[in-house]
Amino acid sequence: MAVKIRLARHGKKNFAFFHIIVADSRAPRDGRFIERIGTYNPNSNPATIELNNEKALEWLSNGAQPTETCRRILSYKGVLLKKHLQEGVTKGAITQEIADQKWNAWIAEKESKVSKKKSDLELNGRSAKKNVIETEAKVKEERAAEIAKKKAAEAKKAAEAAAAEAGTSAEVTEEAPAEEVPAEEVAETPEA
Repeated sequence: MAVKIRLARHGKKNFAFFHIIVADSRAPRDGRFIERIGTYNPNSNPATIELNNEKALEWLSNGAQPTETCRRILSYKGVLLKKHLQEGVTKGAITQEIADQKWNAWIAEKESKVSKKKSDLELNGRSAKKNVIETEAKVKEERAAEIAKKKAAEAKKAAEAAAAEAGTSAEVTEEAPAEEVPAEEVAETPEA
């Protein structure tokens, strides 16, 4: 029986969540499995991986073959490095103390890289939010300035229209004062 270390899909549509399992290669993807050794959530940033390193190492040393994705996950968590170091110890190339030192140094370096990435993502997220807020404030100010210009132009047009209307009525009253009777006609009228 060929044993594989692979992913079994769970979760909602467009929001996948995976279990890292050890299963017979002939079993369906989400079907029967021998043992569940961890989980993988690609939806978070960085991806969340929970893995039982000892069980994974045991299955690899017993001959289980990981799929490409699982191989990358195992490499990311250091299981393949630990297997490599253990093979070196069994062959006599290095001692267990040296293997443990290399393993601890790799773990410390990996943890520092992951924590740095998380802090960078958090910092970038904050600065991105700040930039979005500043951009929105600028757009809001520009819109307020445009609205103020439009209102000023409308008020100016209304004032001009009112002045023009008032000017035409004033002209009408100035042009048509009460009719004056010529002086000759006034002298001809008989006085009673």
